[in-house]
Amino acid sequence: MTLTRPEGCITALVTPMTSRGEIDEEGLHRLIDVQGLAGVEGIAAVATTGESPTLAPGERLTIIRRTCEWTSKGIAVIAGTGSNATEEAVRATRAAREAGSTHALLVDPYYNGPSSPEIRREYYEPVARAVPDMGLIPYVIPSRTGTRLEPPDLALLRDACSNVVAVKEATGSDDYARDVRRLVGDDFAILSGDDARTAGLIEDPTVRAQGVVSVLSNVFPRTLAAYVRSLRGGSSIPQSLARRIQALTPLFSFVTVETHEQTPKGVVRVRARNPVPVKAIMNILGMPAGPCRPPLGRLTPAALASVLDALRRAHRECPELFEEIESGFDVTVAERLRDARCWEGLAYAD
Repeated sequence: MTLTRPEGCITALVTPMTSRGEIDEEGLHRLIDVQGLAGVEGIAAVATTGESPTLAPGERLTIIRRTCEWTSKGIAVIAGTGSNATEEAVRATRAAREAGSTHALLVDPYYNGPSSPEIRREYYEPVARAVPDMGLIPYVIPSRTGTRLEPPDLALLRDACSNVVAVKEATGSDDYARDVRRLVGDDFAILSGDDARTAGLIEDPTVRAQGVVSVLSNVFPRTLAAYVRSLRGGSSIPQSLARRIQALTPLFSFVTVETHEQTPKGVVRVRARNPVPVKAIMNILGMPAGPCRPPLGRLTPAALASVLDALRRAHRECPELFEEIESGFDVTVAERLRDARCWEGLAYAD
């Protein structure tokens, strides 16, 4: 059986919420439509960016089903079905396949801390064998899971299960990606799990990554899809695109926003993690996003000020970067970056 490997720019889709914390299906439809028109190669539904940990199983399946229904033909739909329980991962992956998803993204089991051979034998292999007609993508992100599928085990997994077609590599280690390519070979997709590392992993001749699972392509899908295609083509980047990427690049660091906050009891290090910052950006710019579900919350005032400053600077340097947002969501970005009502409630008041 031949299964396609995902390539190009794949958007890790935000799950828009209403003010009451319910799924905003109308907003979801708008986001998916804009992604399709922008030329992305894939949409990853209910992954970490889509707040999978706080969605009920029925909600996750509804989002996957809607994404399959509303996504343009030719765009891969990748369902986030990972768990720290193998039985649940098998159930969710089967359900995603029945809903129409072509691929599943499974994060390494978190918190209970299995070793790399256990992750391979007791988690990925049972899921792969349960759904042999679906392309599976391990998601290796030890900073969140506390575990790591090692390259030799990934290579053994690929040998045993041909439907394991890619890895989302978010270890922060270029050596990890190089080892994967050396051990697994060319007929396998390495996808950057970090927007900022995409160019390096694609251009590294010992990695030759096939693309990225991107957070910021929620906001700038047309720009990032064109950028990834240019990188993979090996040709020089057109001047207009290079200008947009130069303005966009500083925003890559805002997937996580770190501040140090003075409290009555002392200084606290605060890390607002994905998807809190990207949802704040989308809300500021007038895109469907809404709040995050607890325990994720809001930015601190200092973090919000940093986000606003970065957006304003990018807009000053390259207003055409924001044209895809203005046309897709019928907004005027310059006005929204001046109007305090557009970020009201996005930061804690105290």
